[in-house]
Amino acid sequence: MGLDDIAVEDMTVDAGQDAQWGTDDFGAIAHLVQQTAQQHQSDGLALLALLRLLEALHRDIRDELFQDTMPKNRQALYSLLKDIETEGGWPYIPRMKLKDFLVYLLQESEISEHTPHPDSRSRP
Repeated sequence: MGLDDIAVEDMTVDAGQDAQWGTDDFGAIAHLVQQTAQQHQSDGLALLALLRLLEALHRDIRDELFQDTMPKNRQALYSLLKDIETEGGWPYIPRMKLKDFLVYLLQESEISEHTPHPDSRSRP
């Protein structure tokens, strides 16, 4: 899957960076991603698809575009490292661990066991 195969829905970025790059494209993308996530807030499968899309975009940009821009000299390397240090590190998209997912399911199960179901009201 290449960059042309990926449809972006919504995302946000620091306004200072928008001004630095002279564009509001990143803010528009961020807004669209957030808006899309909100529209599907009760649909876990749609949100999972959005997360997969963002991960694929991250991977494709990194592999197909960013690697070609890696520094060619020490001065450019210093500039990149300084930016990474001051702007918050290397971009990373963490995944929910299966263990955390199972703990969440167990907690939800325990809550639902102690919550009476509407149909199970006692009848006179």
